[in-house]
Amino acid sequence: MVEGLVTLRSQHPPKETADRLVAVVVSHGMTVVARVDHAAAAAKVGLDLQPTEVLIFGNPRAGTLLMQTAQTIGIDLPLKALVWQDDTGVVSISYQDLGWLANRHGIASTIQPTIEKMASLLKMLAEEAAGDIDQSK
Repeated sequence: MVEGLVTLRSQHPPKETADRLVAVVVSHGMTVVARVDHAAAAAKVGLDLQPTEVLIFGNPRAGTLLMQTAQTIGIDLPLKALVWQDDTGVVSISYQDLGWLANRHGIASTIQPTIEKMASLLKMLAEEAAGDIDQSK
């Protein structure tokens, strides 16, 4: 495990998992800012990399509130999720723990309900994209 990251397994192949995540994000009224395919970039320079894609997304209403409280959190916003496949073929979604980010940037407990709501939404998005499987990883 990596400190500050939440990782769960997907029951779908990497591209399908990323596509499902895009669809779920958009269906919840959030904006997809970018989709970065690290494996495709590696292939362009002749290197091999397991499927590895970052989805960057967010909602300015929530993100702005966090930045009004601690502007430095802007380095970690918009939100990001990593869809990746390891050497054994396991596909996962990883994203930053919002509570960890709040602590990192010293965000006051006065907006704790916003942090908790955002964390809950992020977890739900990842779970919907990954599908229903044992999330013990």
